[in-house]
Amino acid sequence: MTDNLTESVEPSVSDLENEGDVAADYLEELLDIADIDGDLNLDVRQGRAYVSVEAEGDALSLLSAPDTVQALQELTRLAVQNKTGSFSRLILDIGGSRDTRRRQLETLVTAAAAKLDDGASQASLPAMSSYERKLVHDIAADHGLVSESYGEGADRHTVLRRH
Repeated sequence: MTDNLTESVEPSVSDLENEGDVAADYLEELLDIADIDGDLNLDVRQGRAYVSVEAEGDALSLLSAPDTVQALQELTRLAVQNKTGSFSRLILDIGGSRDTRRRQLETLVTAAAAKLDDGASQASLPAMSSYERKLVHDIAADHGLVSESYGEGADRHTVLRRH
């Protein structure tokens, strides 16, 4: 009898740094093709490679829209996986897009908390990526709320409740 379960092994810091290097090479080529000047910063945070692209002025304005960042992150993850042979969970930030999105999610959770304060039994948030849902869970916990995710795939969303 064979065991079909594979053990999940967390990547080492060295593995994550390598992911960041591969991602940076891919993104540098992409920025060159698009004739966009940008500085790349690499980091390892919470068990993930984190790559941020910064530029002066509004050079990254077209690339920093949430849907565009998500699409570029997926393409970059695929490029890393193709090169390393390992699944990547890297996070891509373009022009501060992650901080901007966190502030938007904080606003959403605050509005949901107000609905709960006004007597609603629960508040559903729109569908979002796993990274965004994780941020929502963290923000909700900071607000003293209970959060759970429901749905599948692109329809997966978070529902907030009071304790």
